[in-house]
Amino acid sequence: MTLAQPNSPLASWPPSDSAGQVTVSHCSLGCFGSKIRVRNETDGAVIGEEAGRKPGKFFQMDPDWQRANHRRRGEETELENTNRRAAAAERPRRNSRRGDASLERLQPRGRQYNGNQRNPVGPGDQRGAQQLRRALSTPRHGELLAIGETGGRNQEWHVDPNPRYAEGRQNVVRPNRNPAGRAPPALGNRQGPQQARRDQHPERRNEPRRRNDFREGGRGRQIEVQGNPHFQRRRPQEGAKEEHTKDKEQFVRKLGYKTMEGLLDKEPSEIVITLAYSSGLKDLLSQQLNTSFIQLICKVLCKACRSKTDRQSIQHLLGIVKDSLFLKVQLPRYVVQMSTDAVPSRRHQYPEYIESILFLLQELVSIFPASSVQEMSMMISVLDPTVNTLRAAGVSIGEQIENSLEKIKNITHHLQERKRDGTLRTDTHMMIDNQETGPEDNYRAMTIYPTYNEVHLEERPFLRPNLITERYASTEVYLDTHFRLLREDFVRPLREGILDLLQNYDDKGLRRRKFDDIRVYFNTRIIVPLCTSTGVGYKVQFDTMPLKFVRWQNSKRLLYGSLVCMSKDNFETLLFATVSNRDPAELKDGIVHLSFNVRSRHLLAEIEPSDCFLMVETTAYFEAYRHVLEGLQEIQGEDVPFQKYIVECDTEIQVPRYLNFNDCYDFSVLMNAKPQDPEENPDQIFEHLQRNTNINVLNPASWPTKEELNLDESQMRALQMALTKELAIIQGPPGTGKTYVGLKIVQALLNNEPVWQQYLRKFPILVVCYTNHALDQFLEGIYGFLHTGLVRVGGRSNSELLKRFTLKELRNSRDFRRKLPQHLRGAYFEVTNQMRESEQKIRAAAQQLECTTQGVLHEQYLEKYISAVHWNSLQNGLVFDDFGFLGTRYSLMVEWLGLGFMSVTAIPGADPQNMENADEEQEDLEDEDMEDELIQISEEAELIQRDRMIDDDEPKMRTKKKQDADLNELANTLLAMNLNNRGAQRGNPQDQDGWQVQRGERKKMKQKAQAELRKSGAMTAQEEERIFNIWMLPLKDRWRLYRLWLSMYQTDVRRRIIQHEQLYQAAADRLAELRLQEDLWVLKEAKVVGMTTTGAAKYRKVLQELRPRIVVVEEAAEVLEAHLITTLSSACQHLILIGDHQQLRPSATVYDLARNFYLEVSLFERLVKVNVPYVRLDYQHRMRPEIAALLSPHIYEQLENHPSVMNYENIKGVSSNLFFVEHNYPEEEIQDGKSHQNLHEAAFVVALCHYLICQDYAPSQITILTTYTGQLFTLRKMMPSKKFAGVKVHVVDKYQGEENDIILLSLVRSNKSGKVGFLQIANRVCVALSRAKKGLYCIGNMSILANVPLWSKIMHTLHEKANIGPSLMLTCQNHPKTMTLVSKAEDFNKVPEGGCSLPCAYRLDCGHVCTRACHPYDMEHKQFNCLKPCQKVLCEDGHRCAKSCYEKCGKCQVKVDKVIPQCGHLQKVPCSMKPGDFVCKEPCSKILHCGHKCAAACGEECAMCTRKVSITLKCNHVQEIDCCIKEATKIGTCVPCKEKCKMLLDCGHQCPGSCHHCYEGRFHESCKQPCRRLLICSHECLEPCTKECPPCQRRCENVCKHSKCSRKCGELCTPCVEPCEWVCQHYKCHKLCSEPCDRPPCNKPCKKFLKCKHPCVGLCGEPCPKLCRVCHHAELTEIFFGNEDEPDARFVQLEDCSHIFEVTAFDHYMKQEQEDTKTAIKLKECPKCRMPIRKNLRYGAIIKNSLGEIEKVKKLVQGDAEKNNEVRKQLELELRRHSIIAEQLPKQNKDLAHVLQNPLPLQGLSMVENKIAFLSRLAELTHQEERLNFQMKMKFKTKLLECLKWVDRPRGRFTEQELTDLQNEIQRLTYLSDLYIRCTLASGKKLDSSTQDDIASVQMILESTKRFTEDNEIFVKKQMEQLKSILPDTGLAISEKERVMIVKAMGLRQGHWYKCPNGHVYVITECGGAMESAKCPDCDAAIGGRNHTLERSNQVASEMDGARHSAWSDVANNMLNFEELRRFL
Repeated sequence: MTLAQPNSPLASWPPSDSAGQVTVSHCSLGCFGSKIRVRNETDGAVIGEEAGRKPGKFFQMDPDWQRANHRRRGEETELENTNRRAAAAERPRRNSRRGDASLERLQPRGRQYNGNQRNPVGPGDQRGAQQLRRALSTPRHGELLAIGETGGRNQEWHVDPNPRYAEGRQNVVRPNRNPAGRAPPALGNRQGPQQARRDQHPERRNEPRRRNDFREGGRGRQIEVQGNPHFQRRRPQEGAKEEHTKDKEQFVRKLGYKTMEGLLDKEPSEIVITLAYSSGLKDLLSQQLNTSFIQLICKVLCKACRSKTDRQSIQHLLGIVKDSLFLKVQLPRYVVQMSTDAVPSRRHQYPEYIESILFLLQELVSIFPASSVQEMSMMISVLDPTVNTLRAAGVSIGEQIENSLEKIKNITHHLQERKRDGTLRTDTHMMIDNQETGPEDNYRAMTIYPTYNEVHLEERPFLRPNLITERYASTEVYLDTHFRLLREDFVRPLREGILDLLQNYDDKGLRRRKFDDIRVYFNTRIIVPLCTSTGVGYKVQFDTMPLKFVRWQNSKRLLYGSLVCMSKDNFETLLFATVSNRDPAELKDGIVHLSFNVRSRHLLAEIEPSDCFLMVETTAYFEAYRHVLEGLQEIQGEDVPFQKYIVECDTEIQVPRYLNFNDCYDFSVLMNAKPQDPEENPDQIFEHLQRNTNINVLNPASWPTKEELNLDESQMRALQMALTKELAIIQGPPGTGKTYVGLKIVQALLNNEPVWQQYLRKFPILVVCYTNHALDQFLEGIYGFLHTGLVRVGGRSNSELLKRFTLKELRNSRDFRRKLPQHLRGAYFEVTNQMRESEQKIRAAAQQLECTTQGVLHEQYLEKYISAVHWNSLQNGLVFDDFGFLGTRYSLMVEWLGLGFMSVTAIPGADPQNMENADEEQEDLEDEDMEDELIQISEEAELIQRDRMIDDDEPKMRTKKKQDADLNELANTLLAMNLNNRGAQRGNPQDQDGWQVQRGERKKMKQKAQAELRKSGAMTAQEEERIFNIWMLPLKDRWRLYRLWLSMYQTDVRRRIIQHEQLYQAAADRLAELRLQEDLWVLKEAKVVGMTTTGAAKYRKVLQELRPRIVVVEEAAEVLEAHLITTLSSACQHLILIGDHQQLRPSATVYDLARNFYLEVSLFERLVKVNVPYVRLDYQHRMRPEIAALLSPHIYEQLENHPSVMNYENIKGVSSNLFFVEHNYPEEEIQDGKSHQNLHEAAFVVALCHYLICQDYAPSQITILTTYTGQLFTLRKMMPSKKFAGVKVHVVDKYQGEENDIILLSLVRSNKSGKVGFLQIANRVCVALSRAKKGLYCIGNMSILANVPLWSKIMHTLHEKANIGPSLMLTCQNHPKTMTLVSKAEDFNKVPEGGCSLPCAYRLDCGHVCTRACHPYDMEHKQFNCLKPCQKVLCEDGHRCAKSCYEKCGKCQVKVDKVIPQCGHLQKVPCSMKPGDFVCKEPCSKILHCGHKCAAACGEECAMCTRKVSITLKCNHVQEIDCCIKEATKIGTCVPCKEKCKMLLDCGHQCPGSCHHCYEGRFHESCKQPCRRLLICSHECLEPCTKECPPCQRRCENVCKHSKCSRKCGELCTPCVEPCEWVCQHYKCHKLCSEPCDRPPCNKPCKKFLKCKHPCVGLCGEPCPKLCRVCHHAELTEIFFGNEDEPDARFVQLEDCSHIFEVTAFDHYMKQEQEDTKTAIKLKECPKCRMPIRKNLRYGAIIKNSLGEIEKVKKLVQGDAEKNNEVRKQLELELRRHSIIAEQLPKQNKDLAHVLQNPLPLQGLSMVENKIAFLSRLAELTHQEERLNFQMKMKFKTKLLECLKWVDRPRGRFTEQELTDLQNEIQRLTYLSDLYIRCTLASGKKLDSSTQDDIASVQMILESTKRFTEDNEIFVKKQMEQLKSILPDTGLAISEKERVMIVKAMGLRQGHWYKCPNGHVYVITECGGAMESAKCPDCDAAIGGRNHTLERSNQVASEMDGARHSAWSDVANNMLNFEELRRFL
């Protein structure tokens, strides 16, 4: 038999016949019941039964009966559900923990709900009212759902038809919860409201509320996701909450057979989204399933995987399948069962299911090649024999199955081999191609991103040219050609640029070198991760020093979507990313946001934050390339529409497929409104309407006339072609009305929608434009006749009219989410919840990482990463007297890095001149001010970015202010110096009291810190180990060490969030797909969809699903052919291309590809070139004829002028409407990029512009065009906004499609080499010359332009009409005969006001004459301001106005003498001002209350006195302070004394503290002098002055031939156990290396020869000395010991210091005993340099003996670890025993307990032991405070806190001085406490004068702030002994002896003694309870009481017998403390 747990997934599925029967019943609400029956397999008897609290009635169904009655089950279930609902309505269930079950129903409107309470808030009579049910949330990532479905038909095997017990059931918290403790709902297949209510889980109400589940309005889960601006949605209205809540509940449900069966009829996209985000899928796939269910699941999964738009959701879905029991157990079992099935009818159905399984396996292995290979192997192992068995049994196995099976077998075998050899580690998507060609031959298998070989090898890829004059061989060749060309267009610049970079990598001028194909960024670091709408991005910082010249506002560097490649190993490893956000302000600081591609994301986990990269950028807009290239790979050849024309170049254009010959169009909307003639009869009117509304467009004779349609002849032909041909090409030269015709076409199509919309599903018209501006223009035109059904997709729109039609606004509309399909709504909730959880973790860590780049991290956050040696060095290294005034918040790290108060020159290696010049910042500010004064022009970078960015791509800035605030708050916490915050910041010197840092110095500090933080060089770990005193490091090395610590901190933070980044990215990818589905849902409802080409590339998958039948492309000649092809779907039946290939062409990145491979030839131009029919518009409506003559016939063979352009007025002030000004002034090259500028042309054009404005033209009528971006900003710098506001300045390429009245054109190019750049391209010339309507003025070097044939023709045309020359003729409007020639900007000075040089001579209204020169504007002088002096008299004294004539005069301001009435002083006062209102400037003569004269002015309020005065402080020291501070001391203000402490410490050094720091000598600062004593290891002690030097913290220098000790010097060395290597030909040592050698030194001469060929002077077996007796005779024989000059002397050289000694004398030196026995244990030293001798084989035995002795001493110093641990445990017990510490000083007790948790050395144990002793004493004294009066308590508490503060100071040990000081002060406090207590108890007692004097003398000493000396203690002790008898501490006015005698005499137990309100003691005998009242004999106060009740004013006299309670009380009667009484007596 088998037993299933109630929460098992198997419990809800029908059991098999072969297993023991398990029945799990369900309660009336669909949850699991509380009864389990287990039936015996043989007889079905009930073996066991587990009863719940109130079980329902159960019955046992037989499986056979169930199967036989399958149909009847549904009817019974429906009846049962009705009964359940009725029972639930009549008898509401009670929940013992949550209240009424009716709370589960929906809450009525207006009902208030308090989210902080578990039950509803409201009147008592509404308790049973319906309440808002909490929405059920989806499980979190990784949660496993284990609740079965109860609503499906195939799931309802065991039911409870009797709801009788439902009334009394209790809602028990069941154990079947998921890991998060949240039980998901089990919903059925029906989705009605009744079903939803029926299927709710009652245990859901027992779960604890999660923090974010509710809002204050109710318990319903909110629709919008809080906290993430990237997926935040509009907050729903209150009325929509219930519906959204219900949607959420319905989505989170269990999947059953009926649900899966219903999904099979859905679209693949809906299936995959429903399954991927269903909480019940994991549960379903873990259940035991029958055959039919397995077959159904396979079908559903296969259909889901066929979705083309939901790859991320498919990956998520298949990830769940991959890890499920379904794939690992049930599917293999099902396949095996196929072969054993004996039923023929079922056998013949199996091939269909096998095919589904094979398709599913293909999808799995393509997405998860690494992690699914084991499951694939298992499935193949069972599929292969099953297929063979079925084939043998006569079942037909199709060829498709055979091929698929063979393919999967080969793939699995290949993957197994890769896994065995270790090359298959991660799941990387693998493409399974059906074609036989290998990946190298198939463009569909090529990667989009460049490969390693492409970057490093100079191999040219295989390319075909775009065929522009002939047809393509096939569609596959066509797609392959455009894929390879487009990919090469962005790969080649990167490949060639990197190769060039690597070849010049070692060049010293690399940073200054310019590369043609790439832009290089050095020292690039990945700073922090960012959560964006598209996933995890990263903030990256690069070095801006080589890029100081870049103007980021306009630079094309790092534009959105640009591709960058990063590498830290010379491009051996490549990281690819695209720019995701670009802020010019951040770019100036080297900050850019990047989004890495999928492969690069896997490598990010291995990158350290300190890693530096070389980053290169290619200029191509990669995002557009990526989308188009992916589209070309995905599109199938048969799906390419119009192949007949596009591929085969057929010139016979057919009628659109949707158009039949009898179809009629209604053209009434296109025709002019015809006024009705009253005399016209109705028949004529009807005939007219019939003719216009019933036109057969395929019959040319039935068309209206061109006049009726308001078109010219060519426009008429274009309209006819567009409506009757499936491919229409319309060429529109400038001004011919391309957009006008396009709008007519769209209007006609929309008005006749039934003709082309022939199916139930509606297809929108797709309008595609190259630029945002063109799209806005076209859609605004469509809006004129279509006010609904319009959707705009693309970059930012500048049109307010179209704003509400943008996809972004439609998504955010009020009803958008409510109208979405259910599966999209639920999926959105699920994925955004996952993103929000991960984002919180990522954002918190990112803020920490970002803080590290904004300033210096405080040392307390780096302590974990700083070694103990360096930490102690940092804490103890600063000797600074006034450092204590800076407070505890100040950072030592700031001081150490040279950014604090210490002089920079005091730091080794610091150079003050090395600081950055602070003036640069001021210059930058000035530049910004100048920028604000110039005209605003559209930055080219901004325009490009605007076209690139789609609505979803725009960074969300709504919460940026809050994020910045959070970051600043965190920075002010973490950072010791915040470089980005101008507010108060932690540790900033300028914020501390008493310190002021110059602004310039502070600026230099910040600049230095910023420069150092951006550096990449950090100290290595090996270098760090060799450093001991970090304060002795040079400043450069200090920063290197800081960067090492910082790197460890950053790495630690980064590793904590790697997993969250991966989860967030996966969720964001799925969210992006969901949004595309949402967008698709919106677009399907539209009539017209407008897109930019960029938007079309991004939304290509949506367009394939949208399937627009009609596509209209504006600016088609500017669109790359590949872009256009991927925009079209196979459903497209009508394509209309509108453009002009003779204007701008598509832009290609690589010139070679553009020209030699014809990549820049658009589909529009290519079809024209292959003679596909097209229509050209012939009539231009823009340019005056002389301007149009420049284009025709030179560019356009025939271009007619429309009559509307013949009557333009002439340009005022100029003799010609068209003129070309020639010059030969040279151009200049711009440093950044390949742009150019020409200062002469710029100055001339600006001057001409100003002249035209003076002719009274509006600035908006003038546009300045230039051909180069560099010239654009040269122009801008010359155009202040005050003068030129409104003038448009553009580059030519960005002005196509625009026009203006007057165009000023600067052509820029002028050089000796004759280069004209792209001015030789006819397309660009055409655009430049065709923008003007009325006036065109060009300036350029025609002598070099004339070398271009087109310009030569234009020049001849200009010469013919005298419209070219070196000077332009200006004419004065006021004096027409006056003319002026201008050839340069300075010539315009002749006409300063736009007229001529004659004076204006106009008489103004004020009587003066206009002083300006002749001016044609403001002829009435309404705007003129007369600047002559005003002569009006202002006052009675005859003073005249001193202002200009045009200004208001105002009051008289002439200064006159007046007497000030308040003080009587004579002052110069303005004439119009009253003397009483004037502030007297005479010095104030008042004397302040301090006696000093006031320093303010007479008329000002007296200020505080700042004169320096001397003051004697309480310590008797005299100090200079401000007088006002002295006055403040009189009311209690404390002035810290800065007098140096003159105390000699116990060590003999002077105290380093001040009087204030040392508490007037009571607590002295520890000595800061370095110890410098030699330790046992021969190193100097680095600690401050101490008697007991701690173990040495340097790196151990002990070394042997085999190895080196890696421990610290003070730690025990591990002895080397290798054999000793001291051997020569005479002797050999047989000991271990660490043991003393057992062989004698060999004294035989060495027989070796030196390099100089002379014999060695050393000994056998020893290293040969480097000195030669011949070559270095003088040096070698220098007398030291005395035997050096003997001819046979032999020498030994020390390896440690290389000094050489004569061997006999040195042997004697090494063997002699040390005379000073105190330091006998130490290494021998070199007699010359005193370096310890550690390495020498000859004296190895001596050295080893010394080392052995040293190791013994180390062991003694360190102590035994076990003993130390025992002492630590004893101290823990000791701390617990002193419980008073925990009671009185809990913080200190907690700190000590924490310290004792870790092992401690002896020194640390000693420190803790002393602390416990001190704290226990202080705790006892704290306890005594209760016995003091208020005044004494305050005095005592002050002194007690001083002691406690001193004990709490961080220290590694207590110095002798500190111990002495603390003991003295605690002894003082003990005496003071005793004195205060005795005085308090004797407060009512009269004392004689001598006693009072004694008390006063003792009190004066104890309350003194001076040191408590030994003499003081003797005196106080003597006096206190005398006072004990006079002042008893009991307060009874009797001695202790007398008290004991009285208590014994009375013989009463505790609690009989009482005292009156005045403290007089009395006793109550017998029971001790008061039975009568009386009067106190001493004070007549009431005493006693009645009925055992004491008077309220009386109390127990505890001081008499120690009683705590009255003898007659419950406590005393139950607790007779006789033992305590006995102890007290």
